[in-house]
Amino acid sequence: MEILDGKKISNQIKDEIAAEVSKMKTRREKVPHLAAVLVGDDGASLTYVGSKVRACERIGFESTLVKLPASTTEEELLKEIEALNSNTDIDGFIVQLPLPSHIDEQKVLLAVDPDKDVDGFHPANFGKMALEMESFIPATPYGIMELLDRYNVETSGKHTVVIGRSHIVGRPISILMSRKGNPGNSTVTLTHSRTQNLEAFTKNADIIISALGVPNFLKAGMVKDGVVIIDVGITRVADDTTKKGYRIVGDVDFEEVSKKASYITPVPGGVGPMTIAMLLKNTLLARTRQKVRINK
Repeated sequence: MEILDGKKISNQIKDEIAAEVSKMKTRREKVPHLAAVLVGDDGASLTYVGSKVRACERIGFESTLVKLPASTTEEELLKEIEALNSNTDIDGFIVQLPLPSHIDEQKVLLAVDPDKDVDGFHPANFGKMALEMESFIPATPYGIMELLDRYNVETSGKHTVVIGRSHIVGRPISILMSRKGNPGNSTVTLTHSRTQNLEAFTKNADIIISALGVPNFLKAGMVKDGVVIIDVGITRVADDTTKKGYRIVGDVDFEEVSKKASYITPVPGGVGPMTIAMLLKNTLLARTRQKVRINK
């Protein structure tokens, strides 16, 4: 069994990006600038955005945090997005989800300029991804593909079972795993909450990507020997024995399933760090595209 170490690979990617940024500075070029919009004071969102800002500092990106109160109206948020769309200094930006319940998330995501949509959530980017055209790929699925690639995990001709059909992870990764190329060329089964006899699918899977959000859902009896496990789940579980009062648990019963797996991602330290790394990679791509547009 080999651990797919997302922390190690994400650091490698950040070092690669930092080297590219250093070259840009030497050439006196504008370095990438990532902005993040945060509405409200959700604890997890504050943590995620803070990690993204620190990552930008480490690799030499410029970063801007637009922090708005939870009482911000949908109209006010859309005006902020319009300002970011028209700000030529900003290469890419994200709107941190979830948003307060009075704001229509889809309406907000649609308002983001596809050329600055480094989260890859806009239908224009999602559609291009599905058609195997160059696009911004959602950061978490992008990170999974990069992990598989850098560990040389064979995916061609394999049966991949995806658990969860969210637009952020499940649906895009099912498309990416079936695309022509490497990683890819996999036969994909997309399962979800209405799938009957899920175990019949997982027992026959060569690769399982779980993005369900249910702690320790996938048990050893549900997988075959040699399976590749990608655990996207991140759930806080109360634990009085820890300093924080909780621990982070994935969808997979790691202790038991790891004994049968050929490759497996840990939680934390697997897919999570890769998400931020690929967001940075998308931002570098956005800067490169912006440079090409300006020079035309």
